[in-house]
Amino acid sequence: MNHDPASDPLSAPEPLRAQFEFDLPAELIAQHPAPTREGARLLQVHRDAAGLQLRDGTIPDLLGAFAPGDVLVINDTRVVKARLRGEKASGGRVEILLERAVSAQRALVLLRTSHPPRSGTPLRFFAPVAADGQAGPVYTATVRGRQGDLFELEFARPLDEVLEAAGEVPLPPYIRHAPAAEDAARYQTVYARAPGAVAAPTAGLHLSEALLAALVERGVQLASVTLHVGAGTFQPVRAERLSEHRMHSERYSVPQRTADCVNAARAAGRRIVAVGTTSVRALESSVREGRLQAGEGETRLFILPGFRFQVVDRLLTNFHLPGSTLLMLVAAFAGTETIRAAYRHAVEQHYRFFSYGDAMLLERE
Repeated sequence: MNHDPASDPLSAPEPLRAQFEFDLPAELIAQHPAPTREGARLLQVHRDAAGLQLRDGTIPDLLGAFAPGDVLVINDTRVVKARLRGEKASGGRVEILLERAVSAQRALVLLRTSHPPRSGTPLRFFAPVAADGQAGPVYTATVRGRQGDLFELEFARPLDEVLEAAGEVPLPPYIRHAPAAEDAARYQTVYARAPGAVAAPTAGLHLSEALLAALVERGVQLASVTLHVGAGTFQPVRAERLSEHRMHSERYSVPQRTADCVNAARAAGRRIVAVGTTSVRALESSVREGRLQAGEGETRLFILPGFRFQVVDRLLTNFHLPGSTLLMLVAAFAGTETIRAAYRHAVEQHYRFFSYGDAMLLERE
């Protein structure tokens, strides 16, 4: 990133992808979680009369960052075993990452293979070999069509059964090891409830049951939304002009209890704190006439600098990929220069980045 304000490209009227790139040493990309959920570092970022304040600490410092009556909004989606490996009839290897279920036996997927398959192509997926050496079952699917980057597959068995028997934890592409028992537990929040995500809402990975209980005892209100994170979260922004980027659609829902809790807190002047960018997108997608509305739907909300936030006051989030839509969202939330300075500080202080990395607590600009 260029840090000279006089030549800051982020002041351009039309945001460009290149303005959100920065150099990140590979060794700062976390390959494993901290030993405990609360073991990660926390960078608290805010501005006051003296200017930008960057406070280094750890996740337990969150206990002192909330006031009674604040509302902490979590995303209770549950990550499914969304990656399948198999082969075509020709023997060519196939790897798929579920984007979403269309019906009990149909799904839209990202598909990796040497040659894109045509409609009608049969695929086979294999469950792991059992402990006694017995081969696992083989599951079949047929390519039924294509929608842009996504292929539609029809499975011969219920999709839930296939994923549970043959699927893998869908670790992000920048995590280089194969999924292990540690990942099955730690790449999931402690409050995960509704199956459907193909990537974890990673800011929530830092919250333990004990920490949540301590926050509630302090008077913090917990509320939940559900946003099923899709495979599109791993897709790069290819368009240089961000107005041309098309966000993948993601399913979300806001319970009536959450809408009531958030609206009452806002009326009383209490703060709404979102855990993760996914919670932000669910909340900000559900505002009607200045109030949070209960309901469910699909969102393609692409949050860029200049976006007017109507619900969220503070954001707990991880450190995001260069050029990603998530980095653009936090820049919109806290201010581009604030995020620029915070990320520069994080690199200098060797914070750990991405899904298994450290966290930051941001104030809305």
